[in-house]
Amino acid sequence: MDLVTLVKRSPLVFSLACVAAVATVVVSEAAHWQAIDALDELGAIQVARASLLDLQQNLLEAETGQRGYLLTSRKEYLHPYGVALKEFDKSLKTLDRYYLGKADSKQSLERLHALTESKLSELALTIRLHEQGKDAAAMQIVLSDIGREKMEDIRSLSAELLAREDQSLAAGRQDLYRTLMLSRIGMATLSAISLLALFLYLRQTLALRQQQAELKRIVQAERDQLELEIKRRTAELTELNRHLLTAREDERSRLARNLHDELGSLLTSAKLDAARIRSRLAGTAPEALERLTHLVTTLNSSIALGRRIIEDLRPSTLSNLGLVSTLEILAREFAETSGVQVHCSLAPVKLEATAELMLFRLVQEAITNITKYARASHVWINLATHDGQLELSVRDDGVGFDTSAKPASAYGLLGMRFRAEAEGGSLTLVSAPGQGTLVQVKLPESTPGAT
Repeated sequence: MDLVTLVKRSPLVFSLACVAAVATVVVSEAAHWQAIDALDELGAIQVARASLLDLQQNLLEAETGQRGYLLTSRKEYLHPYGVALKEFDKSLKTLDRYYLGKADSKQSLERLHALTESKLSELALTIRLHEQGKDAAAMQIVLSDIGREKMEDIRSLSAELLAREDQSLAAGRQDLYRTLMLSRIGMATLSAISLLALFLYLRQTLALRQQQAELKRIVQAERDQLELEIKRRTAELTELNRHLLTAREDERSRLARNLHDELGSLLTSAKLDAARIRSRLAGTAPEALERLTHLVTTLNSSIALGRRIIEDLRPSTLSNLGLVSTLEILAREFAETSGVQVHCSLAPVKLEATAELMLFRLVQEAITNITKYARASHVWINLATHDGQLELSVRDDGVGFDTSAKPASAYGLLGMRFRAEAEGGSLTLVSAPGQGTLVQVKLPESTPGAT
């Protein structure tokens, strides 16, 4: 089922699904970017707060280093002072970038710059006076309240900026919470729409499946009925085929009997009459005697031809000598007439008379095909039983053929298959170009006369 068919069958469901998908993307993206903006703003506020706190901390460390140096004159106290001076510049640059464009904080930032520079100048002045040996002047500056007042002003100004940033931080958090809440509401609404679309789709799918199941049941019922009809017709055709084969063999037997009884009697009687006439005309009419001799020869040939025709119609050896002897005679005659070497391995078997006749006809048909098409030099005929299953095979080393290709005339092979199936057996054909041909028949062994 393609997309167009789905849209035609479920226009409402498809519309709801599209609306829900588009709205989900829009709400998700809007919430995403608003949350990112809010988080970026909160991050910037945190950086500004950290810079203000670092500024105060660096001033304290610079002042501590200055006091330690003034009291001890040891240079290692100037190391924290030097580090603090480097960090001042970073903190002030960070604050400048953050407050850029914020007019309400511009004046406070400028004042912070001025106080910080003034405090740093004071610290630098006391250190320089101490290095010049003017310790009294340096101590007087240190003991005055100027430095303390500047630090108080810096702390007060930093606290003011921190309080303002705390308000901004709280407002940013509220915006973020509001964005997340709106996103939750939007996603819950869209989820409800999606569930509604899913419910409609599942309901329609269930109805469609029920319809398909009903159609499948109807089709299956019709198929079962058709299979029963096919089996019945196949059984009828199999029975008809069996009847036709039986009728043909019966007709052959009747014709063979008639030829043997009537034609054989007539030919034998004519031969005897010709022999008596020849004996009476002995020495009197040479020309008539020559004609009678030719007539007797012709009658002998006709009797032999009649016997061959009778044997082809219904081999008498099959009834008198059995299947194995009949197949050996057939193989010997085929080898004599064709020059092909025939190898026989025939074991005695127990079969119905109709099954023996079927196997004889199959071997006869296989030999006919070998004579016509195979161009073989060797033929192997095997007859054996295995676990109550009879197997008859005729194999040659001829040119073979492609079994997957449909031959121009396959009625001989088809007839062989029908004959085997009519007796409850199966026929297998194996061949390939240049690899000869194998015809194998399998059928259950039975006791003659058994029902």
